[in-house]
Amino acid sequence: MRSLSRRPRTPLALYALTAGAFGIGTTEFVIMGLLLQVAADLHVGIAAAGLLISGYALGVFVGAPLLTAATSRLPRKTALVALMLIFTIGNLASALAPSYAVLMIARVITSLAHGTFFGVGAVVATGLVAEDRKASAISIMFTGLTVATLLGVPAGAWLGHAFGWRATFWAVSAIGVLATAIIATLVPADRGDAAPVRFMEELKGIARPQVLLGLLVTVLGFAGVFAVFTYIQPILTRVTGFADSAVSPILLVFGGGLVIGNLLGGRLADRALVPTLLGSLAALAIVLAAMTFALHSKPATIAFTGLLGIAAFATVAPLQLRVLQQAAGGGQVLASSFNIAAFNLGNAIGAWLGGTVISHGPGLGAVTWAAALVTVLGFAVALWSVRLSSRPARIATVAACADTAL
Repeated sequence: MRSLSRRPRTPLALYALTAGAFGIGTTEFVIMGLLLQVAADLHVGIAAAGLLISGYALGVFVGAPLLTAATSRLPRKTALVALMLIFTIGNLASALAPSYAVLMIARVITSLAHGTFFGVGAVVATGLVAEDRKASAISIMFTGLTVATLLGVPAGAWLGHAFGWRATFWAVSAIGVLATAIIATLVPADRGDAAPVRFMEELKGIARPQVLLGLLVTVLGFAGVFAVFTYIQPILTRVTGFADSAVSPILLVFGGGLVIGNLLGGRLADRALVPTLLGSLAALAIVLAAMTFALHSKPATIAFTGLLGIAAFATVAPLQLRVLQQAAGGGQVLASSFNIAAFNLGNAIGAWLGGTVISHGPGLGAVTWAAALVTVLGFAVALWSVRLSSRPARIATVAACADTAL
């Protein structure tokens, strides 16, 4: 406890993790603003170019457990540096890709580092701070992801429009080199006071019912978010009636909401994890449902786009910390990586759900309702998980009272 009390409230190593998260977040989403340029240069359709996003998401989902297993015996600092090197090499390959197939392979290589970086990074981040700052530490690391959405993606899109899409990937590669150097310099080496957990023990930790329920909550919560966010451009232009030129400024409002929600969720989760987890999911469901009615008013739509960003990322730190806590004693790194994979699986499911509602259901105006229902389901699973976890405590209390009475 004495060593924890001497640590700075926000160690510099946390900002090193934030730098890595910024680079990874930028490369994940920047392709959305470059689809037309990539499609034209590589002579493919827009739909095929869009698969570069799906390929990345699936790479995260598959790569998280595989690279976690591959790096499980490495010191965590070494693993983080190695992952950033993979990220940098993947972006260099993207910048040099002579064909669509090579670009897809490069994107998948880049994505492999994503889930394990955030998984290992979350464990490292919580180990850098005192017990009552763990959720905030996670949120600080994820601030890199939110700032990437707010600033990195628009800057990358501008760079690609001005100098060609390859220039964007050269720039992200430079960010990767810089982030690797910062992590190597600032993240402390492992103390060596804990033996590495065997991979089979990690798998046993993942198999715990509470961990599995936590992963399911993450999938359902972010399926709701991305059912709307994936189709935010047509929603804004075709339902609300904004001009195409208004979409980017409105997305800046969304990005600002992400930053606020991420930091707010971390701070509140440090004070009371379970109420923050349930409250943030409930708030997200309410915002999504109410947004259905707001879409017919331009000022209300702008306001609710910001609220959606706040509510969406207010869930991130409590979801991540809940899974880490339930996996305590073995399997934390793998559980943390799987939770990042669950975020991306939720993204893919949400995009599919939104597309289904648009193509085979009521249409664009009902996407927010469908998203809200999925999030309500996530809230119900979270509530069930909390009640299950509190049941042993109640049984123990009753048993103790009975022993005292006897």
